[in-house]
Amino acid sequence: MTTIVTILTDDYADWETALLNAGARSYFKIDTRFATPGGKPVVSAGGLKITPDLAVEDIDPTAIDALIVNGGTAWTRPDAPDISQALKAARSAGKTVAGICDGTVAMARAGLLDDVHHTSNSPDNLPPTGYKGASRYKDQPEAVVDGKIVTASGAAPVTFMAAVLETLGLRTPDLDAYLAIYGAEHRKS
Repeated sequence: MTTIVTILTDDYADWETALLNAGARSYFKIDTRFATPGGKPVVSAGGLKITPDLAVEDIDPTAIDALIVNGGTAWTRPDAPDISQALKAARSAGKTVAGICDGTVAMARAGLLDDVHHTSNSPDNLPPTGYKGASRYKDQPEAVVDGKIVTASGAAPVTFMAAVLETLGLRTPDLDAYLAIYGAEHRKS
């Protein structure tokens, strides 16, 4: 069974991976799990309390297909959790590694955006991490896919969902129909 693990922190942005996880679990029958630093319960920006399935430190990259970093204010704080080891291990194992909004900051800190095309909330969002990928930054509203690395701004949960599922080999007419439903509000009338 295909397995996606989404990393959450306190004050994570509820909306950013909601479509991905709901569509993956309900429509595509993917096993969706949630991890937090230390395996501790967290509370979202909207007040949703989550008890995780596992700790970030216990993620086995050989047992998953995708590792997702949900955005939130924790990633830009000086005391941001260091999840670099989990991200690097997933990438080395050939798994999809994806970040949305400030989840891309954690990916940049881990060095995952130094040699791939990527995006984030703005071109100024990632340089404070010390990353070396500024020349590959794509200033666009849609998610960016480069191999098995997926990035998106916090305003792109629909294309983020599509990009992650596509890296898992699920780009089908059914997915396109699903995307049309959720992306309809973004089309000009």
